Order: sequence, then C-alpha cells, then structure tokens
Amino acid sequence: MSQLHVSASPHIHSGNSTSGIMRDVLIALLPTTLAGVIIFGWRALLVLLVSVGSAVGFEALWQWLLKKDQTITDLSAAVTGLLLGLNLPANIPLWQVVIGNLFAIIVVKCLFGGLGCNLVNPAITGRVFMLVSFGSLVKNAFPVGVDATTSATPLGTLAAGGTVSYADLFLGNVGGAIGETCKLALLIGFVYLLVRRVITWHLPVVFIASSFVLTFLFNGFDLNAAALMTLSGGLFIGAIFMATDYVTSPATAWGKVVFAVGAALITVMVRLWGNYPEGVSYGILLMNILTPYIETWTRHKRFGEVKKA
Repeated sequence: MSQLHVSASPHIHSGNSTSGIMRDVLIALLPTTLAGVIIFGWRALLVLLVSVGSAVGFEALWQWLLKKDQTITDLSAAVTGLLLGLNLPANIPLWQVVIGNLFAIIVVKCLFGGLGCNLVNPAITGRVFMLVSFGSLVKNAFPVGVDATTSATPLGTLAAGGTVSYADLFLGNVGGAIGETCKLALLIGFVYLLVRRVITWHLPVVFIASSFVLTFLFNGFDLNAAALMTLSGGLFIGAIFMATDYVTSPATAWGKVVFAVGAALITVMVRLWGNYPEGVSYGILLMNILTPYIETWTRHKRFGEVKKA
C-alpha cells in the first residue's frame, strides 16, 4: 500500500512573480509617461526621475539600515515612485517630491513590514500627504506653450461653468498632473494590463462608469457635463493603476465592484461639494481602509462551511 504525501500549498504555480507583475505595470505606464514628458516638457521628466530615484533609494536605505536583504529588485518601489511622480504637476518643487516619496516608502510601506503588509496604497497616500502638507498640488502644470496665468484645469473650468474640448481631454492638451491628462495613453496601458492578465476589468470599469452615473445624478442630469468631468482629472490613472493595487484592493470580483462604487461616490462628492477640485485620491484611500471588511462581506462560502451564529 502506497503512502500519500501531502505538501503545503500552493500546489500549482502560475509562473507570476512580484517582479514580473511590477515590470508589466512599469511597461503599461510607459505610454502615459512618454505622453506626460511630451505635453509638459523636460521638467516633467526631471520630476519623474527624482520621484523614482528617491523611492528606490529610500527603500534601499531602509533595508541597509535594518540589515535586511535588499528588496528593490522586486520593482515595487520603482512603481510607487513612478505612480507618485505621474500624479504630481511638472512645476512642483523637487524637494517636495523627495519628501512625498520618503513618506510613501518609509512611513506607509516599510514601517508596516514592506510589500504586502501596507494597509493603504503608498503612492496614493503619499500624494494625499503632499496635498495636505504643501497644498502645491492644487497649482497644476499646463502643457508646453500654454499660459498658466490665463488657463484653468478642466475640473476648475467645469466648476466655473465653462466647457472643455473632448479632443483636448482625450489627447491630454490640458492642465493637470503629469500622468493624468492623456486618456489615450492610459487606455493603452489598461489594455496591456488586461492582455497580460495583471488586472481584471471589474474595478477600473465600474469605478469610471459609477463616477459618470453619479455625476449625472448629482449634477443636474447633464450628460455632457458628466462625460466631461469623467474624462477630467485623475480618474483614469487612479482607476486603472492605483485602485487595482493587489495589496490594498479586494481580491473577489464582487469586492472589486463594491470598492469601485464606494470610491466613485467619494470622488464625486469631493468634486462637487468639497474644498478640493479632485477627489480620486481620497476615494481610493478611504476604500483601501475598508478593503478587509469588503473582502469579508464578499468572500465565497467554502463548501461545507457552517455560518457562525
């Protein structure tokens, strides 16, 4: 009679690795990175280089000080630095970029145990920290050749009762953060992540669609205004690249839907009634905190499981 040997799971490996997934995210961010540099000029490239360099440097320094194995080769710090940089205006002081990455990497990520242990998305939290601490993120950059003194960001224009060209919003010829303006580049990255099966469609699509519907309902049932606001600001980069973070978003399909609708509701409320024109970061951050509860509510019942009284 043969003996049955049972080993610990996992028994089947998908072949995916952290560094492989992060590499795919970096590749998916290349179109919007290139678009941001073209639209905002060499200063945007400098901000991105400083952001990525400081994020990687702070993680390497932390691991060295604690005499731990280096983790920068998993590329997660590079992804955090690039995402944070893409969510910043090209005219931001460079020292603020460094401080933002110090907070994102050391406080949000490393102090909680590193990748996989952080409660909230480091890049999103770093951006919120910078907005609260410096306030300079409100002064968005504008495309090369556009006079910032006579222009306003799309959300600012819409809030004032104006209008914006759909073509400008789609191609990125508007003011804003480096990586949020060109929707075409962001959608190319989205398709790449779907093809590579790094993410699923649920969270980004529901987040963006819910934002459109809620804006329509809460803002006078104006379809044109709802469409323009949906294409404005950081909704697309937030929904595609930041809300889908493996660590801080639900793993279940229904959990992703709940997360997306909640983030959309907070985003629209801040946009329409808050003190800041943009609410995507706050929406994602607050839903990150609720992710453990959402996963508990939406997890699949195991076969034979008995519900506790």
